[in-house]
Amino acid sequence: MSKNSQNATTIKKAPVGLAVFALVGPSMVWAAEYIGSGEVIVATRTGAILGISVLWALVFGVFLKFWIGLSGARYTVCTGEGMIDMFERMPGPKHWAVWIVLIAQFAASAVSIGALATAAGVFVNSLLPINFTGAASEAISDLISHIPIEKLHTSPEQIHATLPAVCGWLVTFIAVGIVWSGIFDVLKIVMSFLVLVIVVGVVYVAAHVFPGPAEFLKSLTPNVPDVPQWALGLESVSRNPWKEILPLLGWSAGGFASQVWYTYWVIGAGYGATAGRGYGKPADTSALGNMSHEMAEKIKGWCRVLYVDSTLAIVLGIAITSAFLIAGAGILRPAQIAPEGSQVAIELSNLFSSRWGHIGGFLFMLAGAAALISTQIGQLAGWPRLLADSFRICIPGFNKLAWKSQFRLFLLFFVCTNMIIIFCFNEKPVILVQTAAILDGLLLTPLQAIWVAIGLFVVMPKLLSREAFKILRPNRIFAVILIIAFLVFGYFCIFQMPSVVF
Repeated sequence: MSKNSQNATTIKKAPVGLAVFALVGPSMVWAAEYIGSGEVIVATRTGAILGISVLWALVFGVFLKFWIGLSGARYTVCTGEGMIDMFERMPGPKHWAVWIVLIAQFAASAVSIGALATAAGVFVNSLLPINFTGAASEAISDLISHIPIEKLHTSPEQIHATLPAVCGWLVTFIAVGIVWSGIFDVLKIVMSFLVLVIVVGVVYVAAHVFPGPAEFLKSLTPNVPDVPQWALGLESVSRNPWKEILPLLGWSAGGFASQVWYTYWVIGAGYGATAGRGYGKPADTSALGNMSHEMAEKIKGWCRVLYVDSTLAIVLGIAITSAFLIAGAGILRPAQIAPEGSQVAIELSNLFSSRWGHIGGFLFMLAGAAALISTQIGQLAGWPRLLADSFRICIPGFNKLAWKSQFRLFLLFFVCTNMIIIFCFNEKPVILVQTAAILDGLLLTPLQAIWVAIGLFVVMPKLLSREAFKILRPNRIFAVILIIAFLVFGYFCIFQMPSVVF
């Protein structure tokens, strides 16, 4: 039996109809991973400062990134390799695109994962009884008072101040424990549960402050409002409204890395040509060049499964991110409060509780904590894969290690960077999150859009047999929207980012 025949029998026929939903999984990991600090902190803060009128930016950004992620995943379904290996095939000098990714993402990954751990620690700490008034708080304070503090040279206030950092480290260790095995099914189950918690929590709050159909539709029209006078009195707020909008664009639907990771979740689920291949491998060019009509038809069926899966991710992303923004506009803006500093979670919890009772406050904070934890898990599952692939391509000697060893090596690296960043920046979670959103969310996104377009329309035709490409040829709409994404995000990077950064 030929290699091509073996591959054809390995790929199962794609399900049709309602059976497709039984295999939905990559979207749940994708959505749970990118619904994090970009929504909990950035979207809520943007809604508080600029109101619901910037909802258009959120929807537009998520829509364009959805097409980048979908296009990259379609390439993966058809070839069996992830997005980083696609970048390696870009025309030009050897490894040039992957080197750009490696350098930029090595820095962005440490900052972004540390930012998430810091923010998650603040939110998880806010759910602990030690932050509540009443008997529980008094009991814990009494316990602390009996500790021989003088021997530790530490005051009770200092112990309270370190709790968010301790919670951030705890979240990191839990996340590492979940992703350590590298098994996709475990990740899918955990992330699906966290998405459910997020939806229940934030929708409950946003439904109570929904502005009405007319104002909601008006908010979808492009408009950049002025920063209100009350917000200018805050240390972290600038007169430039783009300082709030760009981080929202950067991490709505995730950043550059999230779109790369979606191709990994597709590989883990075994869609199309990825069946049985595993991680850390370039495409089998010989098999692709001899792909039969039968195999191409099977893969085309998996492309349809991918469309359903990714559509679920964009629906969840837009709905949940919009809910956080609406909650900020409806509750925080009238009270003239914008989240900043280490007390961001407690301030939000107290305000939401005073408006909607303890249930509303608790559900919002639970949704926020779940979103931040899910993103931390997703980042620790994704970035080690991205960096392992980049090192494998750019530094061939690194490939002597088994894939699982590469993955775990980067996991341990991020544990170390997290502990440092959490300890040093636990007082400034909002600034750290905004910085990470711009670094990961906008810096390479224009290049990613054009590289994926080249991958689909220049690289893939050369890899597939002529017969197979006729069947798997992508629609021109992919090229049109990817070029639009390149122009839009390129504009933000060139004309708006410098004014925000400097």
